[in-house]
Amino acid sequence: VQLQASGGGSVQAGGSLRLSCVASGSTSSINVMSWYRQAVGKQRDVVASIASGGGTDYADPVKGRFTITRDNAKNTVYLQMNNLKPEDTAVYYCNVDALDSSGSFYKNYWGQGTLVTVSS
Repeated sequence: VQLQASGGGSVQAGGSLRLSCVASGSTSSINVMSWYRQAVGKQRDVVASIASGGGTDYADPVKGRFTITRDNAKNTVYLQMNNLKPEDTAVYYCNVDALDSSGSFYKNYWGQGTLVTVSS
């Protein structure tokens, strides 16, 4: 599975951005789709996840501000980010669980990351 993320950019605090991540390759086995972020000098943390059935989970710092959705027909996961804060500044990565090339085991796949910068 290959992942291509887009939509990052620079905004002022209070602004909005929408990230997209398109999956290609062996997409029929994709289960959970997630967004992670990594700020400079910090570890990579999960931001939001969405299961194949549509169930969602959010990290506490983004609850009420971010919304994760997916379009299974387009093999795409989105992250709508509203009321952005300077502390949201990070590189955002999409991640999916899908079967590996053997078809026997689930594996994590990562996109290349897209930078989000929020200025105060």
